[in-house]
Amino acid sequence: MPIPGNLLTTAMAVMPHTDVHQALKAALSLDVPYWPQLPNYSYYEDMYVQAAEHFPGIVLNMEHKTVRFSMDKFIEEFEETMAHFEEPEYFDVSKTYSVVYHRFLDLDLSDRPAIRGQLEGPVSFGFNILDQDDRPILFDDTIRPFMFEFMAKRINTQLNRLKNINANAFMFIDEPGLQFIFSAMSSYGEQKAKNDLDEFFFMIDSPRGIHLCGNPDWDFLLGLDMDIFSLDVYSNAEIFASYASSIKSFLNKGGILVWGIIPTGFETFEKENLDFLGFKLNNIWKALGKKGIDIDQIVRNNMLSPAICCLVNQDKAKTVEKAFQMTRNLSHILKEQYKL
Repeated sequence: MPIPGNLLTTAMAVMPHTDVHQALKAALSLDVPYWPQLPNYSYYEDMYVQAAEHFPGIVLNMEHKTVRFSMDKFIEEFEETMAHFEEPEYFDVSKTYSVVYHRFLDLDLSDRPAIRGQLEGPVSFGFNILDQDDRPILFDDTIRPFMFEFMAKRINTQLNRLKNINANAFMFIDEPGLQFIFSAMSSYGEQKAKNDLDEFFFMIDSPRGIHLCGNPDWDFLLGLDMDIFSLDVYSNAEIFASYASSIKSFLNKGGILVWGIIPTGFETFEKENLDFLGFKLNNIWKALGKKGIDIDQIVRNNMLSPAICCLVNQDKAKTVEKAFQMTRNLSHILKEQYKL
């Protein structure tokens, strides 16, 4: 099923809440809900820890809140992992690693236009998980292919479970690390990443796409075989709008863009207002319109969201929930403006 657009609202999953019920309530307040990731509630709910479940070689220290990798442990556990490799439930997120996910699965969400899940992507996971020599496992030619296949199975398993409660379910692969592959400091180059990600997307089911909050090579990202792409356009508007050709190609193949326009940081949010953010977003679309992209197409293939997740506000979850409300309000205004 196609992912719906038409200015529906959603958000990224990492949230600052320590109250599971309140976090889920906030996520359900949007048109396209998702199950929140709550690292302030439990370290098991951290996005890297959740992705690491059952990955052989992982050394998880709950007391010090670290997740590492040991090659010796990988060798010890590899055979056990392979024994479960054709068991979908082995690759799902367990109740230990997410209380919220299993509460979400128990809800009746069949009347929603879509629902969404997520998992940390293999590039970001591989960048952030260090081995016994303090080297990212992404750079290990032995571990990397297995890691991509392992994460593909995890994504497919979760998507299948979500489709059981809503046929329009889709997945975000969270990939903040993609912006670093273009750094001169990276020993994992663009071409290698492109080949790996092409193979990765071939292994995972549709609908699926990428979410990241940084500033990568937009041509690279929009050229990947994905159905939806979520970005922080509040911070990257001018740069993103300069890639009109790639944006047009992505939209022409039916891709959905999730425009993260509402800031969630306390100081930034307090300085903004709804009218200005609507004005800013319309100006981006008009600029793209002048470069040959039909604005009606932009709106049809469009969702709205907060710009980024935020775990460090002085008021904890309050600003984030205000940003959710502003996202809903902006959606309502733009729907009236564009007669949706």
